[in-house]
Amino acid sequence: MHISNGYDPLTPKGSFYNELLEETQAIVEGQKNWVTNLANASAVIYHGLRSLQHFQEKPINWAGFYIIDKNDSNKLILGPFQGKVACTEIALGKGVCGTAAQLMQTQVIKDVHAFPGHIACDSASNSEIVVPMVLDGHVIGVLDIDCEKVEGFSEEDRVGLEAIVEVLIKSSEWNQ
Repeated sequence: MHISNGYDPLTPKGSFYNELLEETQAIVEGQKNWVTNLANASAVIYHGLRSLQHFQEKPINWAGFYIIDKNDSNKLILGPFQGKVACTEIALGKGVCGTAAQLMQTQVIKDVHAFPGHIACDSASNSEIVVPMVLDGHVIGVLDIDCEKVEGFSEEDRVGLEAIVEVLIKSSEWNQ
């Protein structure tokens, strides 16, 4: 398994996401446990994105996963993450994470303060991207990333992160 010690801060986003995808594939190779895979993926994503130049001024401040609660399919519960303490439960349809899960559609939010019903776990967050994790037509969780910068995420981020989520879904056993 090859794990990067960092990325060239001048790497274009498209190339960065190709490298991040390869690194994600390497960390899940031979590992089926979803907790292990999401824990390592949150570290790879968090530290990778923080190494890029365009995040230096106001970097991402949280990257992690919320998983559908096995006891209540109408809420997400906190999963593996990197960053400050986070909200532990989010109802489907509430906030950016709950909306992405309910709609099963990636949410790229340029300004979280303009998002109706935004849940503020960290007041430093100004933009957010949430990618739903869909298995066999059902949402099983979301990848959530917060940035201190308004308009911190782009279409390139959406495409790159959706590819990473697809690898995680296919490589893990999801018997929660």
